[in-house]
Amino acid sequence: MVNRGLYVGRFQPFHLGHLDAIQEVLAQVDELVIVIGSAQYSHRSNNPFTAGERLVMIRRALEEANVDSSRLWVVPVPDVHLHMLWVSAVEGYTPKFNALYSNEPLTRRLFMEAGYPVKNIKLFERRLYMSTIVREKMVAGDSWTELVPKSVADFINEIDGVNRLRDLAKSDRVY
Repeated sequence: MVNRGLYVGRFQPFHLGHLDAIQEVLAQVDELVIVIGSAQYSHRSNNPFTAGERLVMIRRALEEANVDSSRLWVVPVPDVHLHMLWVSAVEGYTPKFNALYSNEPLTRRLFMEAGYPVKNIKLFERRLYMSTIVREKMVAGDSWTELVPKSVADFINEIDGVNRLRDLAKSDRVY
């Protein structure tokens, strides 16, 4: 079997920390499966972008960084909301993989219990590169484009993503 890793994220939006993590994992594996988690959610302040939009962000960012796409699988996976079933759902949506690369505690635990080797990812300036921070900066009108690849910033602007997020944040405060 090909040495294939699995990396799970929501990518709301895809930022430079995600790119760094993917490049780090690709240095250790032949192929990488990138799971777009919570794929069914969009148009919420914590999940503003659709799975398709996130897929475009990832693809454009990896092309911009000259990452060999023949070594990648990008697969949207919806949440199951039953922890005991989530790993098997991921297995059903993705090509076979040998190990999980993640720092997220619940994801790590679930894959360890399912028998997968779980490996840490070096966090790239985590205090800066978090999707929550990017979204907060968008809503506040602060500078955010330096936190994401240029192709991602261009795409978010193309789909009017900042105004979408601001509208969603307003509706969160109303309810």
